[in-house]
Amino acid sequence: MTTITFDTLKFAQTLREAGVNDKQAEAIAGAVRDAHVSTDAATKQDLRELELRLKHDLTLRLGGMLAAAVAIVAALVKLL
Repeated sequence: MTTITFDTLKFAQTLREAGVNDKQAEAIAGAVRDAHVSTDAATKQDLRELELRLKHDLTLRLGGMLAAAVAIVAALVKLL
């Protein structure tokens, strides 16, 4: 699983600058961090890896189907 970076200090400072008191700003920043940690978000790298696996799998399947088709055609030629 890929880790998503979240700057809780900067987030809390932004909240403080907006008028939120220190204790609340830290609690909100912690809650948002925890929400990010528990989220299974796909990153671009995750999607690239999945794409490569799917291409590999589809290539193998297509090769298998092609080999089966050639074998069937060869068997039919011998029968006729």
